[in-house]
Amino acid sequence: MTSSSSREVIVEADGGSRGNPGPAGYGAVVLDPVTGETLAEAAEYIGVATNNVAEYKGLVAGLKAARSLFPDATVHVRMDSKLVVEQMSGRWKIKHPDMKPLAAEAGRVFPAGRVRYEWIPRERNKHADRLANEAMDAGKQGRQWEPSDSTAALDAAAARNAATLPPAPSGPPGDATAGAARARAALATGAGSTTAASADPGRTGTGTGTGAWPGSVARPAAQDDGLFAAEEALTTPASGDFEAEAGAAAPAPAPAAQSAAASAQSAAASGQSASAASGQGWSGGPDMSAPATFVLLRHGETALTPEKRFSGSGGTDPELSAAGLRQAEAVAEALAARGTIQEIVSSPLTRCRQTAAAVAARLGLDVRVEQGLRETDFGAWEGLTFGEVRERYPEDLDAWLASPKAAPTGGGESFATVARRVAATRDRLTAAHAGRTVLLVTHVTPIKTLIRLALGAPPESLFRMELSAASISAVAYYADGNASVRLLNDTSHLR
Repeated sequence: MTSSSSREVIVEADGGSRGNPGPAGYGAVVLDPVTGETLAEAAEYIGVATNNVAEYKGLVAGLKAARSLFPDATVHVRMDSKLVVEQMSGRWKIKHPDMKPLAAEAGRVFPAGRVRYEWIPRERNKHADRLANEAMDAGKQGRQWEPSDSTAALDAAAARNAATLPPAPSGPPGDATAGAARARAALATGAGSTTAASADPGRTGTGTGTGAWPGSVARPAAQDDGLFAAEEALTTPASGDFEAEAGAAAPAPAPAAQSAAASAQSAAASGQSASAASGQGWSGGPDMSAPATFVLLRHGETALTPEKRFSGSGGTDPELSAAGLRQAEAVAEALAARGTIQEIVSSPLTRCRQTAAAVAARLGLDVRVEQGLRETDFGAWEGLTFGEVRERYPEDLDAWLASPKAAPTGGGESFATVARRVAATRDRLTAAHAGRTVLLVTHVTPIKTLIRLALGAPPESLFRMELSAASISAVAYYADGNASVRLLNDTSHLR
C-alpha cells in the first residue's frame, strides 16, 4: 500500500434540505483515485437546516473521514455546490453567519496546501447525493443513518455502468442528447463505411465564421457542422451584459473540460465532425430533410445596455436608444442582403419589437409576437448593475450563481424556469416552421438557452457565452431531434 505521506484520496460530498430550510442531511464518500474503490462513507440527518449548511457539513464529514484513514494525505474534493467550492477555494467571500464557522472548521481538518477543490455536475456526484438522501429518509423515520442500511455504493456503481451504454433516442427537436443518441445508434448499426459527404458529393459544409450563413435550401449541409462538439467547449471570455458580469465570478473550466474543448476545436479546424474524425460514417439513420433554421437576433441597445444593468421582463420595458436604432437599421440591411429570412417572430418587449420592425420594413414581412421569447424576469434586480446586486443581495446572488433553480430576489424567474419556457417555445416554432428560415428577435437569456440546449451544455455555460447587442446567432433543428449550431454572436454588420 502507498504510504500515507504520499497518498492522495478523493472526497465527494453533498447535502440537501427538503424545504430549504427544512429537514436536512449530508453525505460524503472517500474514494481511491486510481481504482474508484469506496474507502469510507459518512452520512447524517442534521434536523432543520438550509441546503448550504448541509453541504458544508458534508464537506467537513468527508474531510474528517479522509483524515482518519490517512492523516498526511492530499485531498481532492469534488462537489456539485459551486458556492462551497468557490468559497473554500478563496474566490468568493463567505458572508452568511451559519456558514462561516463551518468553512473555518473544514479549513482546519487539513493544511490548506493539501486540499484542492473542483466543481462537478450533479450527475457525477450521485454517490454522495444518495448518501445525503438516505440520511434525510432516516430522519423522516425518526432515526439516524446506518452504514449497514446503505445502498449508495451499489447505486453509484450501477449508475457508472449505465452511463457507458448509449441512451435510448428520445426527446424533442433541439435537445442535443436525443439527437446525438439517434446518431450514435445509426453509427452502431450501420454496416457501411461511406460518409455522408462521399455518398453525396454535392453537399458542402457550413462554416460558423463571419459570412457563413444558413440559407433556406432544399437539403441540409453535410453532417460536419459540430453536432458532436464537446459539451464543455464554451469557454469564450464574457463581457458586455449582466451574464458576462456574473461569469467573471464563475470558476474556469476544469482541465478535463479544457481537454474536451481542445479535441472538439481540433476536429472543427480540420473540417471534420467528431464522428468523421473517428473514421465512422453515416448509415442513413439521421434525418436528412431540410431543417427549421432559427436566426437568433438579440435586440439593439437601450439606455441600460452600456451600463450593464439587469434588464428583463419585470422592469421598465425600455425603448431602443439612438445607438440601438442605428444597430437595428444596420442588421436590417445585412439581413436584406442575405435574403434568406422567410418569417419574423419577436419577443413582446418594446426593444425587440422595435428591432424586428426595422428588419420587417426592409424585408416586407409581418412580425408575429411570441410571449415565450421574452427575457427573464429579474425581480428586484431589474435596473441594477451586477455590483449593486452583489452589495444589496449578496446571499441571493451567490445562490443564483450556484444553481439554475435559484430565482433572483423578489420573485423573479430562475434559469431553470426560463429554460422550460424557451424549450416549449422552441418546440412549437420548430413544428410550425419545418424547412423554413425564421428570424427570432429576442434577448440574451433565451438565445443563450437555445444555444445551450442545442449543444447539450450544462446550465453554467450561460455565463461563458458572449452575446452582444444586435448580434446574430443561428441554430438548425432537424426532425429527428438533432440540432446544429451554425453561428454565434456575429456582429460583422455593425463594423
